Amino acid sequence: MTLGFSSRMHQPGWLSGAIHVGILVGAAHADHAAAWPYALLAMSAVSFFAWLGNYRRYRHIQDFPTSKVGSAAQGYVELLGRAELLPGEPIRSRLSRTPCCWYSYVVEEKDSDNKWKAIDRGTSVEQFLLVDDTGQCVISPDGAEVLTRERKYWEEPDRRNTEWLVLPKAVIYAIGEFSTTTAAAVAAGEERADIGALLAQWKSDQQHLRERFDLDRDGKISMTEWELARLQAQREVRASHAEIRSSSTEGVHMLRKPADGRLFLLANELPEKIGSRYRYWSIAHFVVFIGAGSAGLILL
Repeated sequence: MTLGFSSRMHQPGWLSGAIHVGILVGAAHADHAAAWPYALLAMSAVSFFAWLGNYRRYRHIQDFPTSKVGSAAQGYVELLGRAELLPGEPIRSRLSRTPCCWYSYVVEEKDSDNKWKAIDRGTSVEQFLLVDDTGQCVISPDGAEVLTRERKYWEEPDRRNTEWLVLPKAVIYAIGEFSTTTAAAVAAGEERADIGALLAQWKSDQQHLRERFDLDRDGKISMTEWELARLQAQREVRASHAEIRSSSTEGVHMLRKPADGRLFLLANELPEKIGSRYRYWSIAHFVVFIGAGSAGLILL
């Protein structure tokens, strides 16, 4: 379980509900009506940036044709296929231990004010495959915005748990930076990055780390034991890379976050549906931007 915070859950209504509600609640609790014009202007500002974000994503999805893995050009592309696990030990979600290609989770507890507060959260960054009828591409989800409807939720006394998943065999739509490494070798830099990610995964689960590498059972991981863990991570990464290379005669295809900051999006829905929702939310935010802004200026 590799946990990171660079990948994140994302919904087309982002930057709207919670912030807008917070602004309205603040204005409602204000002592005088003079707060409302500023509240409306603040809502307008929030909706302006939300409109820009949603419209940008809508245009990215609309403007790029879907490529096939086997014929995709090097660079920024859009792919559509099914999610599959890489060979080896499957990824399992942090809370329910569900085999999956990607997960994000949050654990919340009630505080002294009887309000829910997040006490633990994380997102996987392990690689998985996007497969279509022409080939397969390794997805490195670190830094991606992820849209998924697969959600698990359950409550315990004074605690609630939520997981979002991308499951094997699910439809996977991806837009990001596509590159191909020759089948003869995987770049040393990629190997180092994958070893580091795997070690971060093990380190994030201290109990599992101790069970596996605390040889003297003193409850701590010594420098010697950590070196053993590093060597084991190196072996596992090299074995995984070798298996990927052996399954491809034309090289290893990889999709990752663009270095220039362009959109890196993963979703388990068809692009037409995703684009429609972004379009809807961009229109909705534009209406709030104009309406709330005009009302705020008039009240001033």
